[in-house]
Amino acid sequence: MTLAIDPTRIVVTRDAIAERLLAERRVDDVWEGELSSSALSTATAVTAFALAASESHGRTGDAERVRDGLGWLVKNQNEDGGWGDTIDSPSNVSTTALAWAALNVDRRLRGAYSEELALAERRLRREVGELTPANLTRAITDVYGDDRTFAVPSLTMCALSGVFGEGKEVWRSIPAIPFELAALPHKLYNKLGLPMVSYAMPALIAIGQVIHAHCPTRNPILRALRDGTRSRTLRVLEAIQPSTGGFLEAAPLTSFVAMSLIGCGLGDHIVTEDALEFLRRSVRADGSWPIDTNLTTWLTSLSIDALGGGERLKHYLDEGQRFRTENWLLDQQYTCEHPYTHAAPGGWAWTDLAGGVPDSDDTSAALLALRHLGCDKLHRVASGVRWLVDLQNRDGGIPTFCRGFGRLPFDQSSPDLTAHALRAWASWRDSLAEDLCSRVDRSHDRALRYLLRTQRSDGSWAALWFGNQQNPGLQNPVYGTSRVLKAVGVSDGVEWQGAVKRAARWLLYTQSLEGGWGGAESLRPTIEETALAVDGLCAYAQHTGGNSDVTTSIAYGAAWLAEVTEEGTSFPAAPIGLYFAKLWYCEKLYPLIFATAALEKALPYCHVEWTKV
Repeated sequence: MTLAIDPTRIVVTRDAIAERLLAERRVDDVWEGELSSSALSTATAVTAFALAASESHGRTGDAERVRDGLGWLVKNQNEDGGWGDTIDSPSNVSTTALAWAALNVDRRLRGAYSEELALAERRLRREVGELTPANLTRAITDVYGDDRTFAVPSLTMCALSGVFGEGKEVWRSIPAIPFELAALPHKLYNKLGLPMVSYAMPALIAIGQVIHAHCPTRNPILRALRDGTRSRTLRVLEAIQPSTGGFLEAAPLTSFVAMSLIGCGLGDHIVTEDALEFLRRSVRADGSWPIDTNLTTWLTSLSIDALGGGERLKHYLDEGQRFRTENWLLDQQYTCEHPYTHAAPGGWAWTDLAGGVPDSDDTSAALLALRHLGCDKLHRVASGVRWLVDLQNRDGGIPTFCRGFGRLPFDQSSPDLTAHALRAWASWRDSLAEDLCSRVDRSHDRALRYLLRTQRSDGSWAALWFGNQQNPGLQNPVYGTSRVLKAVGVSDGVEWQGAVKRAARWLLYTQSLEGGWGGAESLRPTIEETALAVDGLCAYAQHTGGNSDVTTSIAYGAAWLAEVTEEGTSFPAAPIGLYFAKLWYCEKLYPLIFATAALEKALPYCHVEWTKV
C-alpha cells in the first residue's frame, strides 16, 4: 500500500482532537468521561432491586428500574442469544448466565421475555450442556480459575434468582467463602491464601453469609465459628462501606453485596439500604448501569500528560485553569490511612468519589500530571513517591493495590504498572530529599531488573488492566509494550537499551498494512491501540534518534489516525479496558486522550512519503 503522508492533515487532526478533549472538561477543569454501559452491571443491579421488592425492601421507582433494566438487556442481547460485557463484546458464559438469571428473577415478568429467555438458554446449553447447578458452576469457575472474586458471586446470584432451583443442595454446588476471616486483623490476609483478591472483602463477607444462611457447613466447629462471627463481620462491612454506598463505586460488587444481604434476611440493614441507594443514583436514563461511576482522577491525569508540559500545556490551559486542575489533583491524594484497604497515605485512586481506593497506576499518573502542571508542593509529591516505593514487591515489580497481598493476577506485579512508576520517579527524582532519592534509586534498579526478566521472547510485555477481546489469550501486548517503551529514557544501560530495541521492533512487526495497530498481530486496529503504539515509538525515537523504519512507522500510524478519526471528528471507543475480574469496558475519552498524546509527538516524523510492504 502506498500512502502519502500529509503533515498538514495530521496537524489539523491533532488540533481538532485536542480541542475536543479540552471541550470535555467539567467546569472545574477536570475530565470525568463516560464509561460504557454493562450488561453484567445491569443484570446484577436489576436482580438486587427485584429481590428487595420481593422482601418488601424496595422503594418508589424500583419496579420501573427493574423493567427498564430488563428492557435494556433484551434490546442489547447478541444475535447468538448471549451477552458480552459491553454492547460491542462477544457473548461470554458468565455475563450470559447473569442476564439469564436477571430475566428470571421476577416471575411476573418472565412471560414478557419468553423468546429472549429461550435464546439465552440455547446459548448457555451450547456452552455448558444441561443447565444444572453443577454444570453452570463448573463453567463459571473455569472462566476465573482460582480467583473466586466473581465466580462465587455470579453463582450466588443464580441461586438467589431461582434458576438453580430450591433447597440446600442448590447451595452446596457453590464453593463456600470463609467470611469469618474478615474478623481477623487485616495484616493477616496476605498470609492466609484467600481465594479472593484484596479488593473483594465486601463480597467475602456478604456472600459468605448468604451461603452460610442457606447451607451451613456440616462441620460443627466451623459452623459455630461462622455463627459467632456474623455480627462482627457485618460491623466490618459497615465500616468499610464508603459514604456513597457503592463499594469501589462499582455497580456489580455493590449489587452482589445488596442481594446477598437481602438473601439472608438483612434487607433492612444499613449496608443494604445504602447500597441500593447508590444503585438508584447510578442508573442511566436508558435503564442500564456502567461498571463504575467514573474514572475522573485517572482521566484528568492522563489528559494533562497527553496535552504535554511546558509551553505546550500553557497553549491549551491558562494559568487559572492549570491552577484549578493542580489543586483538584492534590485534593484527591489520600492523606490518611485508607479505611478499606488500609493503604498508607500518599496515593491516588481512579475516581474522586468515596468508593475509590489508592492504586499504583493512578498514583504514577497523578505524579506525572503534577510535574507537567509545575506543582511546587514537594512534601505532597514526596508522599506520593514514597507510597509507590513502599508498594514495590519483592520481585521488583509494582502491583496495583497492595504489596505482597496475594497470588492472584490482579494482586501481582505488572510490567505496565512498573514502567509507569519508573517514569513518575524519574520525573521528580532531582526534586526529592537525599534519603528519598536514595530509596528511589534502589527501587529504580530493582524495577528495571523486573522488566528485563518479564519481557517476552518476542520483545513484548503484557498489560494487566487492559486487554483485547479478539486476542485468544485476551491480553493486549500492544498496550503493555507501548507503555513500557514510554519509559525508554529511565536508563542508558546496555541491557535495557537492548530490551527496548526489541520492543520497538516487535511493535513495527505488529503494525497492520493499513497503518494501525490492534492489541496484537493481525487484530483489527483501533484508535486507542494505534495511538498507544505511535506514542511508544515516538518515545523510543526521541531517545535513540530513531531509524527510518521507526520514523516511517510513526508517520504511517499518524496518517491512519487522521484517516480513521475523519481528521479529528469521529472517535468510536473500543472495549480495551479490563476492569476487576475480567470485565471489559469502553471509555469515551480514551480515543481522545491517547490520540492527542500520539499526534503531538508524531508530527516531527510525518514529513515523509513511503511504501509499506
